[in-house]
Amino acid sequence: MKLKIESILTRAVAVPMKRPLAASTGALTAAALLLVDLQTDAGIVGRSYLFGIGKHNLPPIAKLVEAMAEMLKGDAVAPFDIERKLRAKYTLLGVHNIVLFAMSGIDMAAWDAAGQALGQPLARLLGAMPRPIPAYNSKGLGIMPLKPLVKEAAELLEEGFGAVKLRLGRPDAREDLQALREVKKAIGPNVILMVDFNQALSVAEALKRGRMIDDEGGVYWIEEPVRADDFAGSARLAREIATPIQIGENFMGPEQMAQALAAGACDFVMPDAQRIGGVSGWMRAAALAQGAGVEMSSHLFPEASCHLLAATPTCHWLEFVDWAAPVLQDPLQVNDGHVPVPERPGLGMTWDEKAVKRFAV
Repeated sequence: MKLKIESILTRAVAVPMKRPLAASTGALTAAALLLVDLQTDAGIVGRSYLFGIGKHNLPPIAKLVEAMAEMLKGDAVAPFDIERKLRAKYTLLGVHNIVLFAMSGIDMAAWDAAGQALGQPLARLLGAMPRPIPAYNSKGLGIMPLKPLVKEAAELLEEGFGAVKLRLGRPDAREDLQALREVKKAIGPNVILMVDFNQALSVAEALKRGRMIDDEGGVYWIEEPVRADDFAGSARLAREIATPIQIGENFMGPEQMAQALAAGACDFVMPDAQRIGGVSGWMRAAALAQGAGVEMSSHLFPEASCHLLAATPTCHWLEFVDWAAPVLQDPLQVNDGHVPVPERPGLGMTWDEKAVKRFAV
């Protein structure tokens, strides 16, 4: 079925989070999402969403999507051609940050529409079988007092996971170490534990804390210890710290991921669907990871990421959050520490319109 773009509509929502999350960069109490609906001439609607961090960021992203929609009206729903056209239009402004976010939202919606037109889930469209993807629970374990931290660790495991992620980056390294010890004690030796500093540290401080984590043992990876674009500093950490270094949620397109891999900046990578360039950018990034022999995980967007990881040669871990679940008719399920890739066509997302109205901003 040949599809053409009629319009692309956006709606902003702020969905309250069941577990507010405090990281070294600040606290989140609601998920600010921009819902994208790509309307086609065949009546098929391709859907995706973008994460704005705060709801004040949603209007400028929406304006960019609307501007791009005008450029694409009447064009075929062909994601690689759409990407090529938009990259050419935005070359001088730069295809980074929210420009790339907007492009990614359109790209994911276009792939969703293509999957629906063919009656196939995105994973199959990309040549992969829908299957269960290993997932870790990333919905909690923020920077908080130790007693509720330990309680939350147990609750996160009860949701059906065998792996969780702990946020670090407290002012004093000893406070981080104490939090790490308490969580490890609470979850036991058979649960996989990742830690995430959210870019909180200088290179010198990251070396200090990384060595402390090495001595402590039992940590699966150390995520974003230093500034996201400091590939030289991150490479030093990867060389000198035994615990694997994980980066990638802030790669702006596969080009920046290629630079990080060339610099030896990490042991693992975890692109973010809206920053890497949507489905199209992800598949290029997956090829880079395969070429480098580096395991590749996802950052947020589990509804799309589970399909993408199914088609990723070095598939590693799905980061699971349920932030969009309240506005979806069929939220993702978790089964024995895995997220089964849905068999519904495209991304398999349909909005719960009553919830969308309730959380509209």
